[in-house]
Amino acid sequence: MAFSDRKSLIPNYLYSTTSANSSKNLTTALDNHHGNMDKKNFLIAAPKEGSGYKVEMYTPAFYAASTIGGILSCGLTHTAVTPLDLVKCNMQIDPAKFKSISSGFGILLKEQGIRGLFRGWAPTFLGYSAQGACKYGFYEYFKKYYSDLAGAENAVKYKTLIYLAGSASAEVIADVALCPFEAVKVRVQTQPGFARGLSDGLPKFVKAEGAAGLYKGIVPLWGRQIPYTMMKFASFETIVEQLYKHAIPTPKDQCSNTTQLGVSFAGGYLAGILCAVVSHPADNLVSFLNNAKGATVGDAVNKLGLWGLCTRGLPLRIFMIGTLTGAQWGIYDSFKVFVGLPTTGGAAPPVQK
Repeated sequence: MAFSDRKSLIPNYLYSTTSANSSKNLTTALDNHHGNMDKKNFLIAAPKEGSGYKVEMYTPAFYAASTIGGILSCGLTHTAVTPLDLVKCNMQIDPAKFKSISSGFGILLKEQGIRGLFRGWAPTFLGYSAQGACKYGFYEYFKKYYSDLAGAENAVKYKTLIYLAGSASAEVIADVALCPFEAVKVRVQTQPGFARGLSDGLPKFVKAEGAAGLYKGIVPLWGRQIPYTMMKFASFETIVEQLYKHAIPTPKDQCSNTTQLGVSFAGGYLAGILCAVVSHPADNLVSFLNNAKGATVGDAVNKLGLWGLCTRGLPLRIFMIGTLTGAQWGIYDSFKVFVGLPTTGGAAPPVQK
């Protein structure tokens, strides 16, 4: 068989290129058991010139990668800090019993053992994986969508508003995915004996309060998560831009992946601190309402007080959310780098050319 005949059996993309500058040469020897054959060179297609990435930006593959990155970043990190979240929720629900972080851990260890510190991990993992998928995937979509609506000049001029609008839009959808899991998680974590976890907790919850009860906390959840996410994304984008502008001596596109991921973690940690402060009152409300059947916002204010709503469990939440948010951006951008995409931030929002 002649080489030209064999070549017709190879898919075109294996030996074609979109750019001489971005293509790579791959030399292979094709054995011919009927006789000797010379080695031939063929090219593997590379991304479009100037992109330098395996996944093309703002394509379905890009949004799919963003969704997967969001699942990994939120699902894994929230599950890892389940013990901290468990103590925080109990401090919010029963401040008379759980007076501090250290005593809270001590009480839980004494009453429930080591395993008890991870109570509610299943609804945490599934709920925040679903939330992360929507949060990051839709944020990238809405950021591009609003930038295109604004146009090139306004996208740069009003970039912070675009970050805020994009993140808020994404979080509205993300919380619809999270809310049922969050309701079960809080009940499992704060009412010993209610259920072992998600598998028996979900049917018990629905039997007691109906399917609609799973969304009883959706409004305070939006009240907690939307400001949190707006702060998380807008402040992260701004902090990262400022770090590259004032603290990093090398332009972003010339920095190593390690440096860029370090900037992502630092920007995420600082953004997380701001997130914790802004969203903490609503976080107390979510825990209170999901713990007690028929409870109202007024009940929470009467029991905890306005100062208590703003400060009860805040130091622990600052540490937890700062670490959590830094790790989330680190994981998310690590996955983007893994699939050949750039890290987040450090540039104006994209617009349609």
